[in-house]
Amino acid sequence: MNLYPSQVLEITLFQETAKRLDKALSETVPEKYALSRSRLKKLIEAGFVTSSDNGLVANLKTRALPNSTWEITLVEPESVDIVAEDLSLDIVFEDDHIVVVNKVAGMVVHPAPGSHHGTLVNALMYHCGSSLSGIGGKKRPGIVHRIDKDTSGLLVVAKSDLAHSSLASQFEDHSISRHYTAFCYGSVSHLDARINSNPKTKFEKPGTLVVSGKIARHRYDRKKMAVFDNVGRRAVTRCRNEIVYKDFATKLDCWLETGRTHQIRVHLAHIGHSLIGDPVYGRNRKFKTKNLEESDVKFINGFKRQALHATSLAFVHPTLNKLVSFKSELPTDLKKLETILHKMC
Repeated sequence: MNLYPSQVLEITLFQETAKRLDKALSETVPEKYALSRSRLKKLIEAGFVTSSDNGLVANLKTRALPNSTWEITLVEPESVDIVAEDLSLDIVFEDDHIVVVNKVAGMVVHPAPGSHHGTLVNALMYHCGSSLSGIGGKKRPGIVHRIDKDTSGLLVVAKSDLAHSSLASQFEDHSISRHYTAFCYGSVSHLDARINSNPKTKFEKPGTLVVSGKIARHRYDRKKMAVFDNVGRRAVTRCRNEIVYKDFATKLDCWLETGRTHQIRVHLAHIGHSLIGDPVYGRNRKFKTKNLEESDVKFINGFKRQALHATSLAFVHPTLNKLVSFKSELPTDLKKLETILHKMC
């Protein structure tokens, strides 16, 4: 599918317009074309924006004059140097603009140093093929949010510029709903002295805990994130107990106002309730496992990843302009973890 109805788009600037051409065009181009300012800058630099009035080929220093008319040539998206790989994917929903994937634990979302292959993007390049109409002029899936390698669950990915622009805006204004199921150590309670004495936590209403510490890179371990007072980016996590397994574990429903790296993992560890199995923030904690079979003891105390699953996702569809929502049940390993926790009660 080609996102653009025609190859050349003719745009007349407003009477009152910005002085910079890229900004003026971004304010004037109809929203359906989803031409971001950065995309327009690239088209100008490549010589694809010309004046209909005098044939001038624009550059980034060209001034935008009121009522002037410009032709924008919409070139075909380029292919990018990411290898398409035939990997198994659990596709929850797909149309011409978006694809919703139920990611398995262990899969990296995007290629990076040390992870060039086997990623979600590699798999989507193969799965989507020619149906990718282009993100920023390149044929690639548009990643608008990520979940950690060893977190499972739902992600939405853009297949077109229009979808990418819409989803990015919704993430920016925090209107997308994301809920996670988490299994953490200890009983999360309003009676917990560590939670009550922490200035970054409060109970917003009965049963809803809010953690709002700023998150930045750890001062000494650059692979970790940490909570700080005066540095870092604002981060807000809300959570509600679903099941309390006596005093040794809690099943939580967590939802995000912001989306910082490792946010749920860092916030729960900060209040003393790190995720079961978390190799980075969990401090290798072990359960007391009386009356459990040896196989269950081995499984629960050797759980190999953070017990976190992206359970639900809701947003306004980029072209249908209506709310769509998706849910994912717990994967097999978390179902088994939950069964063993019940046995321990």
